[in-house]
Amino acid sequence: MRILLIEDEKDIAEFIKINLETEFYTVDIAYDGERGSFLARTNDYDLIICDYILPKQNGPEVVKEIRQENKNVPILILSVKSEIDSKVNLFNLGVDDYLTKPFLFEELLAHVKAILRRPLKRENQILKIDDLVVDIDRHLVKRGRQTITLTRKELSLLEYLLKNRGRVISRVVIMEHVWDANADPFSNTIESHITNLRRKINLTGKKELIHTVSGRGYKVDIRK
Repeated sequence: MRILLIEDEKDIAEFIKINLETEFYTVDIAYDGERGSFLARTNDYDLIICDYILPKQNGPEVVKEIRQENKNVPILILSVKSEIDSKVNLFNLGVDDYLTKPFLFEELLAHVKAILRRPLKRENQILKIDDLVVDIDRHLVKRGRQTITLTRKELSLLEYLLKNRGRVISRVVIMEHVWDANADPFSNTIESHITNLRRKINLTGKKELIHTVSGRGYKVDIRK
């Protein structure tokens, strides 16, 4: 799952990013409200975590712009403000949850998981093609009766390809959606991860599921 974190304090942002990535989330960071609003409105995220006080645009302004674009992505606000009026105003703007600073990472993670368990986000949590089953919530991958162990990034890549089954996805799009915004677009990391995924899920006697489309990218499908 992909999360956008809008937080101007770099130490806090990096701390949250590192810890969320250990929980199998892909995290993009924006260090100001203007950049955060742009990323939120031009990309698909499963959750946005946004600080209240930000340079260029504050949190409420970011929320307002996102909702004006008819984006219904869940938004969690982080703030040192604990006044009831502040919370009420944010909920009226369309915020889904609110966490007061300072907080422990375990508390943040509990809020993240609770938001993502809500009905809006329950669709496509178990992905299937042929006899390959991916349980996103449990980070479980099986091919037939065999359990397959994947790294966090391999799981994120497989999830994204499965959600776009039958579509050719370019390496640029994969880089944008599976890796964070600071990833090197000229590295061979995508090719390496695709090779590893194929080795793990294309078991002997099983149909090949990940295909390279020359000059265009990759897709997951069952070829007849």
